[in-house]
Amino acid sequence: QVQLVQSGGGLVQAGGSLRLSCTASGRTFRNYAVGWFRQAPAKEREFVGAIAWRDGATYYVNDVKGRFTISRDTAKNTVYLQMNSLKPEDTAVYYCACTDEGYSGPYYYRTDEYDYWGRGTQVTVSS
Repeated sequence: QVQLVQSGGGLVQAGGSLRLSCTASGRTFRNYAVGWFRQAPAKEREFVGAIAWRDGATYYVNDVKGRFTISRDTAKNTVYLQMNSLKPEDTAVYYCACTDEGYSGPYYYRTDEYDYWGRGTQVTVSS
């Protein structure tokens, strides 16, 4: 059973930064993809970005390109979402998710490509 434990998040002023972490237990990240999604109140869950564990390739939604960075620490079995230049519209609950082993894309942006989900962490950006 894979469990994804999230940490980070909180309240920050516009222009500030936060870093979210997603650590897997029960399985070692290997040939998977790990994605980050977010869900604002009354909105659908939306793709933020993803990293292909095999080669470290990253993918981002246009709205966060240049502001958010996904990275990984293989020794810690952890993926990070570094969020800079935060805007009030980035306010949402952020979720990390992991595909099953062997996933090689290309639909990293689709929630139904992911089999395991973290519980989510709140990010609030004040203006």
